Amino acid sequence: MTLSLEVAEGVGTIRIDRPPMNALDIASQDRLRELAEEASARADVRAVILYGGEKLFAAGADIKEMRAMDHAAMVLRSKGLQDAFTAVARIPKPVVAAVTGFALGGGCELALCADFRIAADNARLGQPEILLGLIPGAGGTQRLSRLIGPSRAKDLIFTGRHVKAPEALSLGLVDRVVPAEEVYAQAHAWAAKLAQGPALALRAAKEAVDAGLETDIDTGLTIERNWFAGLFATEDRERGMRSFVEEGPGKAKFV
Repeated sequence: MTLSLEVAEGVGTIRIDRPPMNALDIASQDRLRELAEEASARADVRAVILYGGEKLFAAGADIKEMRAMDHAAMVLRSKGLQDAFTAVARIPKPVVAAVTGFALGGGCELALCADFRIAADNARLGQPEILLGLIPGAGGTQRLSRLIGPSRAKDLIFTGRHVKAPEALSLGLVDRVVPAEEVYAQAHAWAAKLAQGPALALRAAKEAVDAGLETDIDTGLTIERNWFAGLFATEDRERGMRSFVEEGPGKAKFV
C-alpha cells in the first residue's frame, strides 16, 4: 500500500510511501481520497498529519503516467484528481502537513490542503507545472493564491521555481521551519494538542474560516453566528464554561 492511515492517541497520520519520490499516480490519488474520507468519519481521529517520510514529502504527480494521457483521458481524470485533494482540504478536523525535502507540484498542492504547514529547514516547495507546458491542476492556482496572495502565487506558478524553506516561511507558504529531524515530532505535538480540544468547536472554527473566505463578510458573519450559537447545545461548551468558572481558564478536559 503506497498510502496508509495510522492512528494513535487521537492523531491520524496519512503516510505517503511510494519510493523513490512519492509521486502521486492515479491509484495514489484515489487512495488519498479514501483515507481522507476515513479520517473524516472516524471518531478516534481527532487531528491529522500529512507526511511523506524523513526524506521527502511528495515530488508531484507521476509524469510518466500523465504523459501517456491525451486530452480526452485528462478530461475524465481531472475531476478525480481535484476531488482527492478537496477531500483532504475538507477533513473537518485540524490537519498539519509535515514537509520534508521536496514538496513540488501535486506535493505542494497537497500541503496547501492542510490547515498548518511545518517544514524542514532543507525543504523545497514549488509549482513547476509551467515547465511541462501545464498549470497546476490539483488546486494550486486557487489555494496558493488564497494563501499567499495572487501576485506571489503568480510568481511561483509563472516561473515554476522552487522555494527554499526560509523564503517559503517569509511568503507564508509554510508556518514554521524546524530542523529536518524534528519535523514529524513537532507536527505530532501540534496535532496531539488539538486532539485534546473540543472536537465540535474545532470543526466549527475550521468551517467558519474556510467557508467565510469563499464569500462576502456579511455571509461569513452569518456562518460564524450560526456555528457560535449552535455550540451552546454541546456538552463541551458546558464543560468549558463550568471549568472556567470553577477552576479558571485553560483547565477544561474535553470528551
